[in-house]
Amino acid sequence: MELTPLTSLSAIDGRYRKQVHHLDEYFSEYGLMKYRVLIETEYLLFLEKKKFLKLSGKTRKHLQKTVEEFGIDDAQEIKQIEYTTNHDVKAVEYYLKNELEKSGGADVKEWVHFGLTSQDINNTAIPLSWKQAIEYEYLPGLLNLNTELKILAANWKDIPMLAHTHGQPASPTRLGKEIMVFTERLQNQIEQFIGIPFTGKFGGATGNFNAHHVAFPKTDWVKFANEFLQHLGISRQQYTTQIEHYDNLAAHFDCMKRINTILLDFCRDIWTYISMDYFTQKTKKGEVGSSAMPHKVNPIDFENAEGNLGMANAIFEHLAAKLPVSRLQRDLTDSTVLRNIGVPFAHTLIAFRSIEKGLGKLVINDAAIYNDLDNNWAVVAEAVQTVLRREKYPNPYEALKELTRGNKKIDQKAIHDFIAALEVSDSLKKELKKITPHNYTGIY
Repeated sequence: MELTPLTSLSAIDGRYRKQVHHLDEYFSEYGLMKYRVLIETEYLLFLEKKKFLKLSGKTRKHLQKTVEEFGIDDAQEIKQIEYTTNHDVKAVEYYLKNELEKSGGADVKEWVHFGLTSQDINNTAIPLSWKQAIEYEYLPGLLNLNTELKILAANWKDIPMLAHTHGQPASPTRLGKEIMVFTERLQNQIEQFIGIPFTGKFGGATGNFNAHHVAFPKTDWVKFANEFLQHLGISRQQYTTQIEHYDNLAAHFDCMKRINTILLDFCRDIWTYISMDYFTQKTKKGEVGSSAMPHKVNPIDFENAEGNLGMANAIFEHLAAKLPVSRLQRDLTDSTVLRNIGVPFAHTLIAFRSIEKGLGKLVINDAAIYNDLDNNWAVVAEAVQTVLRREKYPNPYEALKELTRGNKKIDQKAIHDFIAALEVSDSLKKELKKITPHNYTGIY
């Protein structure tokens, strides 16, 4: 059966394909080949820059064109070579040697992959593709989402709302401030995330430049490699085995996981507010909320986001725990695992878009928010007893506790009757009676 969005085993390549298909450029097998070709070509050009070889203008131009115009047909050509080599990076090497022969550069083709092991290519290609995916896809998406939350927080800053601690009515707050809690949490993690460097490994079969040094013992290969990776836009790890440490990559995964957890927490809060009727949702003609109950408008966008964030975090957790661990110089488990880093990345972007979609549907139900405050006058007990403490009134907490706990209905009349019976000045009683659930919202 032909592979289509309907026959794909993964929801990313099936149901959600339209949302994340552009991530192919970074994380697909084609994308990996493209970045490998880029690294191998840049290495050859860097060797020329350092006077190890001389390329003709025609050959140099052809190599640059090979990188710039690399497409699916080229990837398929590499795959065809791999059927013989049974080695993916070696197939890229042979592909580039073939390209050199096409452009009259057969005399320099043995400089392709000179002194390298496959992980010198993988551990620069993958960090570079990861860096560009973060810069072009992830951070713009996250920053846009956080900006949208800040705009909503500003729009809703003056809306008083009953708070809930342990699921019980608590001192009132403001809706905008509750959103700002999440924007601050996200901003803190974004700043931590941006501080994590993108690093790669480049040092030969076991990280010591053995082959490079034996061929050209007078060359400062450490300096050469540092400059080369800096030229690519990433930093070089100075002491490695055959593979990179993956510690910084794991740090990225862990930070992304924390960001996803914050967003998951946000989705659950919004879901709860919707269930409390604090928000209603815009409807779209023709859409169905339930197959059996016509009245329902389910908070599906926040539920979808929660599910995708959970999937992403489960995979990020494994990636962060597994990749920094490898037997001695290297085992092959990192190769298998690295091919899946695009999966949690895609689930995360899907979640971002689901949250944005859900936010766009929200409509504040002012009446429900107002009524919930008005039906919970007991929450001003904290305010009353605190002012009484200021006035050195004896045992104010205990007095309010006696009034408000139990099955008694505590409304405005009950609070005002309590205040009226206090042995305090009329001016203090007037001050206390000005306090309502609608204005007892603090300073945010």
